[in-house]
Amino acid sequence: MADTISWITMPWALRPDTLLGAALLLMLAALLGELAWRLLRWPRLMGPVLVGTVLAVAGAGARGTEPALRLAVDMALALLLFEAGARVDLRWLHRNPWLLATGVLEALGAGLAVLVAARLLGLPPEVAAPLALIAIGVSPAVIQRVVGDGHAEGQVTERLILLSTLNTLVAIVGLKMLSAGVLLSDPDTWLEALPEVLFSFSGSILLGAALGEGIALVARRFDLRDDHAAVIVLAGVLLALVAAKTLALSTLLVPLMAGLWLRFRYQRPWVWPRHFGSAGSVLVMVATVAVASAWSPSVLVAGGFTALVLLAVRALAKAAAVAALALPSGLGWRQAGALAGGLLPLSATAWVMGLDYALRHPVAGAAMLPLLLAMIALTEFAAPLVVRAALRFAGDIEPRSPGRRDTP
Repeated sequence: MADTISWITMPWALRPDTLLGAALLLMLAALLGELAWRLLRWPRLMGPVLVGTVLAVAGAGARGTEPALRLAVDMALALLLFEAGARVDLRWLHRNPWLLATGVLEALGAGLAVLVAARLLGLPPEVAAPLALIAIGVSPAVIQRVVGDGHAEGQVTERLILLSTLNTLVAIVGLKMLSAGVLLSDPDTWLEALPEVLFSFSGSILLGAALGEGIALVARRFDLRDDHAAVIVLAGVLLALVAAKTLALSTLLVPLMAGLWLRFRYQRPWVWPRHFGSAGSVLVMVATVAVASAWSPSVLVAGGFTALVLLAVRALAKAAAVAALALPSGLGWRQAGALAGGLLPLSATAWVMGLDYALRHPVAGAAMLPLLLAMIALTEFAAPLVVRAALRFAGDIEPRSPGRRDTP
């Protein structure tokens, strides 16, 4: 009833389900982001977050079931995850095994900490397990946006990008394995579910590798860092997304694997025009507004305390892992503190993972999603600011000189 009233009382021009409303909201998000950057030196990401937060409070936020919106979110995440994967040098983990150990320890530590805390708070295993796996991930989208705005460079920046990408990969694969285990554990349906499970998992990896290899072949003849040639990459990623949705594969795992494969095949880092140009930037903004608006005040009231406890144990576990292996992995204490702080974001990828899990397991999903939304709501506003502060604390973002004007 409250949602219906909010739709009636909201000015028609600001309703996000109309083309005019969506356009005005995006314009407002862009303007607020630019003002936040110029006046407060906040990441431009804060503009869409503020707009999404207002929509959530008004009861007019995204529910994740709108086909057009979900397609836009999937497209934005495909671009962001592909970009993230293409920047990760897996050979770095071979050269510095303590960095690999850090990633493994903080991922396992965060997952186990959230699982134990959730069970102690009385959550059933079918709710605690997916929450714990999703909590392993750190949003690459938030990291990339903050890094891009501040032109951050340095050890902490590169490790944040690496760890957020690997954590996301672990969370996606872990949740798919949990989902497969639930489906296969039913003695009445496991035989029917087995081919689907095997096809979805192996098909996602193979399609991602094929996309990465295809782009690698194109890269031999074209400079894909050029603005116009980058359209080839954009089209390839979106075509792979369409194929993944058509074949019921993972729309998150495919682009992430493609980026990792491409980076593994080439030594040099891949950095394209930001989000592949204006179209990609608009998609990312739409996804940010949608995620920031996905919660509701009732969800936050009902599950806020539980969500806060789970976020606290998650942050402590990740920080403890980073601190324990900081010196062997080549970090000073100041850098370790900054890296630990930068592992806070939990955003669009977590939301989509939760929605997909709830679609396949409606009973567990109905109990899990409100808590996940409360966790996202509690981090969505603070995370970009914390990441930027962490990167400045580490010295990866230089203070602005008098009279200097930063470019977007």
